[in-house]
Amino acid sequence: MSRRKTERLLNLVICLLATRRPLSAEQIRHAVPGYDRDSDEAFQRMFERDKNELREIGIPIDVVRDPWEDEPGYRIERQSYELPEITLEPDEAAVLGLAAQVWQRASLAEAASGALLKLRAGGVHTDDALGGGPGGGIGGGVLELRVDTRDPAFPALWQAVRDRKVVRFDYRGAGSENVHTRTVEPWGVVSRRGRWYLAGYDRGREAPRAFRLSRIAGPVTTTGKAGAVQVPQGVDLRAMVAFPDEPAQERIAVVRVRRGACEGLRQLARTVTPGGDGWDEAELPFTDPERLAGWMASLGSDVEVAGPPDAREAVIRRLKGALA
Repeated sequence: MSRRKTERLLNLVICLLATRRPLSAEQIRHAVPGYDRDSDEAFQRMFERDKNELREIGIPIDVVRDPWEDEPGYRIERQSYELPEITLEPDEAAVLGLAAQVWQRASLAEAASGALLKLRAGGVHTDDALGGGPGGGIGGGVLELRVDTRDPAFPALWQAVRDRKVVRFDYRGAGSENVHTRTVEPWGVVSRRGRWYLAGYDRGREAPRAFRLSRIAGPVTTTGKAGAVQVPQGVDLRAMVAFPDEPAQERIAVVRVRRGACEGLRQLARTVTPGGDGWDEAELPFTDPERLAGWMASLGSDVEVAGPPDAREAVIRRLKGALA
């Protein structure tokens, strides 16, 4: 929706709420900015579309027919438009505050904080910090929870689950550098032990499967119509990602480190060899290229991963994603 149309609809709602008596279409035409005042036909089409759109989103526009007037009048009754009083029990308010706190660092942070703001504007008290204040948390501090969804694929997959749309993405299997395209009917996105997984039906393998988000390479695309995915009755998403942990094979990454920087990395490295041009070379053990990439990307220009290739490519993907 264009900004001009949004402003016109908002002005129309304000006009119909503020009036004490029903307004005719002609009066609305001159009172609300944005309507065509030169062409009667253009105004009628625009006004009809606006009324229909407002009604579709739940705003009731009453049509009042006065026997003494030739044209009907329009208004919005406040009692029909305004929400009833929202009351929450203390435990319900605490859950809402905790949910917003949990998503603070995730892609849903804006929606979560916006929801709390609207509730507060309506006079509803919500606890946005559990145990805040002296004695309120462990040791008198504040208990904070965070859900980290830095995986680039998370927003697209969450929207696909919400819209029940089929997704397609390139996926790198465990312990392999080969990438295969997967077409999946998404059932849910689940967190387990700090890692995020997509659970759903793999059309290629014709079986339910779980995919770790950190192994998805490149963008996630959707195909087909919304509502095409049907989640089976009684499916246990957490059970789908509760498989035994995969054996972690430790490998060595060769990392160039700027001299005088990254002391923590140097302490964890197997060896650190002085190099030229102000850089040293470190051998760093790792098991998951994506987790290594997240760490290296956070160190910025003080490090450069030289190998192995999958670890270097993971860092490049992470930096490109941050840039985008």
